[in-house]
Amino acid sequence: MKLVVSTLGMPGDGLDRAIEIAAGGGCQGLELRLHPDTGVHAGLDAAGRRSVRERVERAGLEISALAGYVGVCEPGPDEPVIEALAADLRLAADLGAPGVRVFPRGGDPAVGARRLKAVSGTAAALGTLVLVETHDEMATGAAVAALLAEAGSPATTGVIWDLLHPWRHGESPAATLAALGPYLSYVQVKDAVSATDTTPVPMGEGSVPLEECGELLRGAGFGGWVSLEWERTWYPQVAPVEEILPGAADWVRRFAA
Repeated sequence: MKLVVSTLGMPGDGLDRAIEIAAGGGCQGLELRLHPDTGVHAGLDAAGRRSVRERVERAGLEISALAGYVGVCEPGPDEPVIEALAADLRLAADLGAPGVRVFPRGGDPAVGARRLKAVSGTAAALGTLVLVETHDEMATGAAVAALLAEAGSPATTGVIWDLLHPWRHGESPAATLAALGPYLSYVQVKDAVSATDTTPVPMGEGSVPLEECGELLRGAGFGGWVSLEWERTWYPQVAPVEEILPGAADWVRRFAA
């Protein structure tokens, strides 16, 4: 497993500071949240894209994924969703990122499957993946796996297992991993107070079954990216992410396949 950190944990910090935190925290990569506040978004021109990629690469880091906010199942017409996702995929290709995170943000798998199929040609041509996170109305591994099975585009779609959400919706880690199977592409790790209070806490101090998840991932031979998603953007009262990174690095070391 390879450790990265998401810029979601660094509100107010620019890209150079995010790179410094990632490199100083023993990370091999950086997950870039797509938002105007971060300076990384689909509206960047060619020069801006080159600058982002070169600055990350100069630090010896990789961009593990772009954390986008497209909702593939959200109600409404297909075209705006497809266009936004295609724009994020083009950005990923320009930055050298292997994939783009999306949310389900809706409960109808037929809607999401139709849209995932619609961008599969673009994703294949760019060499990028659409990574659906276990979140929203499809928080469990079973729900996201069903969506991807209906989409029928295994070469261009995958899953981000956010360790918090399936568990807090009543799905055991073993059941999540079994459901995701070959779709599992990426893991987001975090700890929280409880299933009902998702305030972030340092690794091992909360209720998320991190030990069980780590053992399962090791047993499955997972060797992909593990991203510390420290949600300080949403919980500004919590400690800076650089204080949490050592715990995430230790977790990855202990459970690396």
